[in-house]
Amino acid sequence: MSIQLITFDLDDTLWDTAPVILSAETVLRDWLEANAPRLGGVAVEHLYAIRERLVQAEPGLKHRISALRRRVLNHALCDVGYSEQQAQQLANEGFEVFLHARHQIEVFPEVQPVLEILRQRYTLGVVTNGNADVARIGLADYFKFALCAEDLGIGKPDPAPFLEALKRGGAPADAAVHVGDHPGDDIAGAQRAGLRAVWFNPQGKAWTGDKAPDAQIQRLSQLPDVLARWR
Repeated sequence: MSIQLITFDLDDTLWDTAPVILSAETVLRDWLEANAPRLGGVAVEHLYAIRERLVQAEPGLKHRISALRRRVLNHALCDVGYSEQQAQQLANEGFEVFLHARHQIEVFPEVQPVLEILRQRYTLGVVTNGNADVARIGLADYFKFALCAEDLGIGKPDPAPFLEALKRGGAPADAAVHVGDHPGDDIAGAQRAGLRAVWFNPQGKAWTGDKAPDAQIQRLSQLPDVLARWR
């Protein structure tokens, strides 16, 4: 069956994630030093330890990364002596500072031209474990829907997000394909739900997963040709 629906991962598929997260962490640290000075000098390892403790106590938090970051900040602020009310307010404000910086993203140059081509023929959607908002990045008009683990309460590689994508996109699994960079979350997860999977592999790494992807590309501009071969 010809492809009707294409879903995309976001982080490290439509843009390079590490630089923007590193920058956002720096922006948050600077904000904390100015607005919550008791926490500003706390070692990042202490925050990681809080995060691990929270996830162990409530495993579902690993799919709710925005809520988790707020909770980590809240606990850390309480630990250094802020009242619960102060900690909650500072955690919420600090998270918004981080989230704004997290969206200062430069998409790969070919992303918008390729999406413009694809939306003429296919329904496009997003399936992500991250907390990037395509509306804040200026890409929302290309997609019929955007699913994130935070909203669903479960993330890739579980088949559930992909099955929800099929419902939202109105397509059967054999008429859908997912594009992403992660061999487990994206490729194995999509295939487990019955979709075809295209591995975005810009560095030309060797495949180390179990079942091979249905196709792989090093540039998103190669995707239309892959899809054309499946028509």
